[in-house]
Amino acid sequence: MINGKSILITGGTGSFGKAFTEYLLKNYKPRKIIIFSRGELKQFEMSQIFNGPVMRYFIGDVRDLERLKKAMRDVDIVIHAAALKQVPTAEYNPMECIKTNVIGASNVIDAAIYNNVSKIIALSTDKAANPVNLYGATKLCSDKLFVAANNMVGGGRTRFSVVRYGNVVGSRGSVVPFFRKLINSNADAIPVTHEEMTRFWFKLEDAVKFVIRNLERMQGGETFIPKIPSIRVVDLAKAMAPDLPIKIIGIRPGEKLHEVMCPADDAYHTLEFDDHFVITPSITININADYSVNAAGEKGKAVDHMFEYNSLNNPVYLSVEEIVKLNQELGL
Repeated sequence: MINGKSILITGGTGSFGKAFTEYLLKNYKPRKIIIFSRGELKQFEMSQIFNGPVMRYFIGDVRDLERLKKAMRDVDIVIHAAALKQVPTAEYNPMECIKTNVIGASNVIDAAIYNNVSKIIALSTDKAANPVNLYGATKLCSDKLFVAANNMVGGGRTRFSVVRYGNVVGSRGSVVPFFRKLINSNADAIPVTHEEMTRFWFKLEDAVKFVIRNLERMQGGETFIPKIPSIRVVDLAKAMAPDLPIKIIGIRPGEKLHEVMCPADDAYHTLEFDDHFVITPSITININADYSVNAAGEKGKAVDHMFEYNSLNNPVYLSVEEIVKLNQELGL
């Protein structure tokens, strides 16, 4: 699946892109890994770490279709990770978020079809399910674009799927580095937006492995969702700063109390597998696929018609002690 292939990662200098690159270099023999992003400094810094003969660095923005077309020449696999992801930033700069997350997604699709790329996985977020903020709405729109793109391929080989997951532990801009910064600066309290808030919790390495596994599973049109634990944000604060009081500051613009990954409204299209769920296309797409058996031969079954997978009703929660252990394991 990976060996001998040329892989392009949009937004490749981000937390996922760097971890994905490292994992590929350690475990596979790709022909090329192309890092496509707009930040020259971040590319320079990444190139000091990953500078082998298979590495390529392309300055470019997903808003620029022509640059994407050039970057995807002779590419076999695209991982679309580029996005504007900060919820408050998107609320205050809506058109910029739309240009990157929606128009950019459309450009990735057009460039991939133009170059007859084999497989594209777009990274999504739990915030795209029943969105209440602009970031989530743009990612839902992006997800719909990638699913529907399978109908634009005609007789070509290009197939599009989506991977949706929750908060990545310790990723850039996430709450763990924020809490750590406060602790290191001798803050007198840890701010939490709501005492009942829950979130899905996912290790970066597990996210990378999940994406690679879904390259093997995908037939086109699926939204893959991992079964992962939840945490209570107050438990995270207690795990990281047991001696500091918690200060409830109120929910920020566009923020949810609990996150959803499989909405109840999609239950009729949702299949459960051993370690993940799949939301199948709600529209007819130009692929003759039995989604109950994926391309890796794994078998799934339909969920109950009232099923919803959210961070509150998740049967698996991490305790304070388990969060402490995980943070120590990850060096956070």
